[in-house]
Amino acid sequence: MRSEDGGKPDAAVVRDALGVGVAVGLSGFAFGVTSAGSGLTLLQTCALSLLVFTGASQFALVGALAGGGNPFTAAAGAFFLGVRNAFYGLRLSQLLALPRAVRPFAAQWVIDETTVVALAQPTRRSVRIGFTVTGLTLYVLWNLTTLLGALGADAIGDTDAWGLDAAGPAVFLALLAPMLKTTTERVVAGIAVVLGLGLLPVLPAGVPVLVAALAAPAVLCAEGRRRARTGPAEDDDTVEEGR
Repeated sequence: MRSEDGGKPDAAVVRDALGVGVAVGLSGFAFGVTSAGSGLTLLQTCALSLLVFTGASQFALVGALAGGGNPFTAAAGAFFLGVRNAFYGLRLSQLLALPRAVRPFAAQWVIDETTVVALAQPTRRSVRIGFTVTGLTLYVLWNLTTLLGALGADAIGDTDAWGLDAAGPAVFLALLAPMLKTTTERVVAGIAVVLGLGLLPVLPAGVPVLVAALAAPAVLCAEGRRRARTGPAEDDDTVEEGR
């Protein structure tokens, strides 16, 4: 296997992509168990993984339904979590530069993990390899383990006692945390967490995540007003590095 000038060897890209795909793909078992334990049928559970294929949104949907939330509210929360993939697609479309006929199929694999692997690559060839290997590995394993989890839910018993519903969010947070590089991003994340957790006891299931999404426009609006008053300034982290 070869690499382009200045790029990583293809074998190294494949190794990294397989590592991410296998590690995250196995957590599909937790989704299958959680979904079946929430009352969804085997067909509904597998259809979610096959068609939706974005773990955080899937866990949000079944979690809201399990908590007695309205199906429309649960779907809305899952939708807003999935919107991030559209922004990933805008960037990946430039890096991958795929033929038009291939783009609709590649769009199904535009998720957190494929984006992280693709953005870490230095050349277009390695971006395509990383994206493809991660997407294929993760899609196959996620759907297979979803099926196994749904089939084994009865044998496991009480899914709440095992805490398997936390596997998906934990993976998502592990991927998200290193991407919070600026003060503004950290503030948005912090406020969103406080809103989401603080409103859980008082709002119907699925609604807290919708309210937490308001953290981003609120912080960006406040940041815009601050800059309008003080004028353009360097990012806090950049200023700190220059001291």
